[in-house]
Amino acid sequence: MMIERSFLLFICSAVLNIVLTVCLIFTCSNSDTDNKSIPIVRQKTLEDEFLEMYEEILKSTLEERQETAQETSTAARTPGVSYTTVRPSSGLAGIRGRVNTGEINPVNFDNPDINVLRQMGAEQYLIHFFSGELLYKSGDYDKATTEYTTAINLYPGFTEAFISRGNTWLKRNDYSRAIEDFSRAIRLDSGKADVFNYRGFARSERGEHSLAIEDFSRAISINPNYVDALINRSHSYYQTGNFNRVIEDCSRILNLERNNAFIWNRRGSAYYRLEDDDKAISDFSEATRLRSNYAVAWRNRGYAWQSKGEHEKADADFAVARQLGLRW
Repeated sequence: MMIERSFLLFICSAVLNIVLTVCLIFTCSNSDTDNKSIPIVRQKTLEDEFLEMYEEILKSTLEERQETAQETSTAARTPGVSYTTVRPSSGLAGIRGRVNTGEINPVNFDNPDINVLRQMGAEQYLIHFFSGELLYKSGDYDKATTEYTTAINLYPGFTEAFISRGNTWLKRNDYSRAIEDFSRAIRLDSGKADVFNYRGFARSERGEHSLAIEDFSRAISINPNYVDALINRSHSYYQTGNFNRVIEDCSRILNLERNNAFIWNRRGSAYYRLEDDDKAISDFSEATRLRSNYAVAWRNRGYAWQSKGEHEKADADFAVARQLGLRW
């Protein structure tokens, strides 16, 4: 993050005091048994000690960033779609397109000031890592990958660098390397639900739905209310024809995100595939109520009406879908 010029004098004086304090700490104690969450719990290592210093100096700015991030996350869920990744709409012939990973942007500081880090004497692996974060944010995934790789070479136990580099492989559609990095991150720390979700996404993209389901299930076991992992697992269940499990997962999602039109459509699609047309119509109707321009849901309800022999209602729904630009 960029530091306001008005803070520079404060930072300079604070740095001197903190450097002296850190020297005393390193002289008197080398405890690495505490846990620190920045932003998620991991065993305390060298980067945690530095980040504690960095966080203390920029505390007020970080608090503002965290509040903004929370507001953004909440706003992005309206009307019930988690984060900003667009989820696929499910046609009755099957669900195509990319499954949702949540927002896979870096989980660390949004805008670290590299010059401040250098002035504070940060370790080189941290400089390269945060440089990678900035490059990732700018969309330069090739250079971001290079920075993360350098950070990993300097510190092979840097879990977050493996996760971030795995995300760049996802952005570059290199799922094999993404899986490899996420697997290495999991070996270092198996308690991060999002990493299992990301690896499951990569496996799903490769058509490895059974393995993807295992990963999504691990993510959900760590965080039972992990909506994105539930959505992704329901996608993989749909792909494997396990429509009863699709319905179970969609029902759990709807308990958390009642206004998620996409999930009403997905559950309706599963009911339709199980030949329960009445429940399918009910779910498709809710999807179109929530999103009146949801052409796929209008078409899907038309198919369900058609299966019941209600041809006039089917034709009316098909007409709406075509007016919305859907062609099939």
